[in-house]
Amino acid sequence: MDILLNVLVHKKINEEITISGSKSESNRLLILQNLFPEISIDNLSDSDDSIHMQHALSTKEELVDIGHAGTAMRFLTSYFAVKSDREVVLTGSERMQNRPIEILVNALKDLGAEITYEDKVGYPPIRIKGGKITTAKVQINGNVSSQYISSMLLIASKLENGLEIELIGKITSVPYINMTLSLLNQLDIETSFEGSFIKVLPKKSIKKQTVVVESDWSSASYFYSIIASAEIGSEIKLSAYKKESLQGDSCLVGIYQHFGVVTAFGQDFITLKKENSTKNETLEIDLKNAPDIAQTIAVTCFSEGIACNLSGLHTLKIKETDRLEALKEELTNLGASISVTNESLHLEKSSEIKENISIKTYNDHRMAMAFAPLALRVPIIILNAEVVTKSFQKFWIDMQQIGIISKEL
Repeated sequence: MDILLNVLVHKKINEEITISGSKSESNRLLILQNLFPEISIDNLSDSDDSIHMQHALSTKEELVDIGHAGTAMRFLTSYFAVKSDREVVLTGSERMQNRPIEILVNALKDLGAEITYEDKVGYPPIRIKGGKITTAKVQINGNVSSQYISSMLLIASKLENGLEIELIGKITSVPYINMTLSLLNQLDIETSFEGSFIKVLPKKSIKKQTVVVESDWSSASYFYSIIASAEIGSEIKLSAYKKESLQGDSCLVGIYQHFGVVTAFGQDFITLKKENSTKNETLEIDLKNAPDIAQTIAVTCFSEGIACNLSGLHTLKIKETDRLEALKEELTNLGASISVTNESLHLEKSSEIKENISIKTYNDHRMAMAFAPLALRVPIIILNAEVVTKSFQKFWIDMQQIGIISKEL
């Protein structure tokens, strides 16, 4: 489905939006719920990724296909490695079969897991024969995807001797590691993270409890981008959010002050308000702890005619697409002057945005959503717009409510 986005009437925005639970929190909790049935989950994400995760955890089939769901691929690799009664082949979409998994597989094999490759070494599909793991120490590079680390942390308390992970070298995406540890702590599972060592003690059972998932901050980023481009005085109220968030992407609060967006916290919501004009100096941000919002920020800068230098983006090369190259391609088509390296993006200040440009989404939900707010500036075409369901089922409905009108082509 290709759609044309436009704004029929430019006016102050004043809307309330409810956003589904965090995909990151939901998928961690779904693994933990299957290890500890005492857990109930409220405000679970309705994303495709979480739906794939639920299906994978409930199916009795040998072949487990998780589509484009990268989080599910990483978390399920460790989960099935400790399921003594299961042997599965874990696979996904064509893109997923070209996203590396070897670092996680090697770490699990070091612990004693039985995992083999069905086709290309280092990539899915992988065959996992579940078994008992008694080795309690493992090393892994600290600058790899935090999902590899979280994957092992999620099963750690169910290992006979717990687990100690030594992170080698520079550590990135620390907020996502801390999210995993915080969720474990909520379940009264003892953990520690000191220097380069993370330790999780074994736990046989927990008390019965309900965990409420905070709404997704990555999804909130698109509304921050909208308010950045909206008239002064525009407001959007988003629920359900909290000030002390586990999600690294909550750094949006500070970053979007640069664009004149002020965030007010209520009891279980936030209100975004455009209070002043955008600053003009170059925006310099290290996003190593929140790489998923890089696309949104880059497009906001282009929309607002601001130069930016974004770094800490090395993990974007192995996402649903090579997000750095995809951003370069699509922003260039819109008239931007942009360059990228393997871990950074550099955008020059621009004063013109080309109209009616078709944006390729590369099977990447964040490409579609990051570019949508540009419709406040010019008419824009989003190709394969349905990809947003990977993380945000009602995205286009919410855009309509805001005033961004979509017309199917």
